[in-house]
Amino acid sequence: MTTPAADPVSHAVGELVRRTRFPVAFGGLEHDGAIHVSAIAGARTRHLEGLVVQRHRGLGGRALVEGRPRVTLDYRTSRTITHDYDRVILGEGIATLFAVPVVVTGTPRGVLYCGSWGQSPIGDGAARPAFRVAEELAVELRVRDEVQRRLAAMPDPAPSDGLPTTAREELRESYAELRSLAAGVQDAAIRTRLERIERRLAALSGPGEHAGEPEVRLSPREHDVLACAALGATNAEIAAQLDLRETTVKSYLAAAMSKLDASTRHAAVTRARRLGILP
Repeated sequence: MTTPAADPVSHAVGELVRRTRFPVAFGGLEHDGAIHVSAIAGARTRHLEGLVVQRHRGLGGRALVEGRPRVTLDYRTSRTITHDYDRVILGEGIATLFAVPVVVTGTPRGVLYCGSWGQSPIGDGAARPAFRVAEELAVELRVRDEVQRRLAAMPDPAPSDGLPTTAREELRESYAELRSLAAGVQDAAIRTRLERIERRLAALSGPGEHAGEPEVRLSPREHDVLACAALGATNAEIAAQLDLRETTVKSYLAAAMSKLDASTRHAAVTRARRLGILP
């Protein structure tokens, strides 16, 4: 069983099975003091469906509270965990279970599990990909949190005059920060979903004024740099924010200005907004 592809937990669980040697994976986020398993991949039975793991209980409950991975090579005989969920885990036939917390800005937000039906030692070849998947999920959750926070903080649009000035500036800051966060995401599927959110944010400022002009295509990095420049950031500040060299920032900015037929960064930002490239 898996949840829809738009669910980041479902995507992460699928990646666990694909990238590690574990045949079964499942996971969920924490709500009201418990992990609610929302995605499962590779299971042979339906025992794992609807599983809710309380904090401190079982392997995942310990991983959530401690904020670090936990493993048992023989779930049935383990003396280091509570056995509240034996009916579910043993019902699926799992022997080795590996639980990795999803930590967002220092706070455990969920747990991803990898399991096998036989006793399987866990080496770097299995652990590192699992850690990487958990990190990618944490990045996406952080980005989603930030987007929702900023959108919730924006005033309602004026009924006739479009967005108020404060709301527009907040929108532009949100857009630039989202691009900065997304720049560090390696997973192609996650980047695609983030790009959809970016387009929605850009669309909130209204349609471009020059819709009939030839389309200008900026590279992702040119777009990132220009979005930061639109907030008045210096080249040094942009470099620090995007983890680039200052000379690289200058190069991307120059390329964006050339494509936008602009002689200054201010003119490039203005034309990008008119074209609907930036909010």
